[in-house]
Amino acid sequence: MKLELQGLRVRYGAGSGRLTAVDGIDLAVPAGGTLGLVGESGCGKSTVARAIVGLVPVSDGRILLDGTDFTERSRRDSPTFRRRVQMVFQDPYSSLNPRLTVGEMVSEALLTRGLAARGRRGEAVRILDLVGLPSTALERYPHQFSGGQRQRIAIARALAVGPDVVINDEVTSALDGSVQATILNLLKELQRELKLSYLFISHDLSTVRYMSDVVAVMYLGRIVELAPTRKLFESPQHPYTRALIGSIPRFGLERSGAPLAGDLPDPRRPPSGCRFHTRCPVGPLADESRTICVEQDPQAAAYRHEHGAACHFVPLLPASLESEAPRPAGTAR
Repeated sequence: MKLELQGLRVRYGAGSGRLTAVDGIDLAVPAGGTLGLVGESGCGKSTVARAIVGLVPVSDGRILLDGTDFTERSRRDSPTFRRRVQMVFQDPYSSLNPRLTVGEMVSEALLTRGLAARGRRGEAVRILDLVGLPSTALERYPHQFSGGQRQRIAIARALAVGPDVVINDEVTSALDGSVQATILNLLKELQRELKLSYLFISHDLSTVRYMSDVVAVMYLGRIVELAPTRKLFESPQHPYTRALIGSIPRFGLERSGAPLAGDLPDPRRPPSGCRFHTRCPVGPLADESRTICVEQDPQAAAYRHEHGAACHFVPLLPASLESEAPRPAGTAR
């Protein structure tokens, strides 16, 4: 099952307060694979997820599921789309209804599959077993579980309708480190067993690297780089991607890159030309004037599982992060 976004735009407000949260992105979630979407907070990642499932309106572009257009809100609200595309939210404490038992939540989802009442309990027990919870959880309420268990319940609720695509929006960011690992491993096991396609959204590059087949890097509403995971981490092309990867601590090592200067610009008034030029450290690498960065918006290569980056100076960057990393005095390059 393949989910595609073509020229997707999401705008809020009007007049001088108008904000374009997602600005014409093209993405494809590989059938049976995982597309990772990464970037700083406020770049538009979660808006992409919410637009797909119909929680925010789409201003422009198309949402396709196996070639069928589901862009219109009414079509995404249809039982067909909702059964095939589900979402697991960031906060397991607020995404579950505290007034319903786990059994009621899962059974409510099972109704969409047309199961008779006598068969729903057995199916609910099977789904809880898939996510590592006992059948006794059916009679309990969300407040009686830990954060990790609540996220398992949220995953079970999403799986109950039998989806083909699951959107995971920062699903481990509210959990402790050890619990994060168990949830990530669970998601991988479920993907193999149920042949699911994932859109995996996170600001944590380590988890994105572990989970994803293809990674898209988002900055201020746009995709600035997209590549197969191994290529992106071994030879990132865009200066923003390089700064993000260079900031990841390595065991026993200093970070390999300087932190980005400044904060994200105001998305209501994005910079002219390349949106990253106000924070970009690439200037000294370029022989040409950076006027081009201020005046011209770089066009990225095709984002169809190829390595594309929206930067005027990609050919002038070092081949890998290793060539940029600081070395001890006297070490030959």
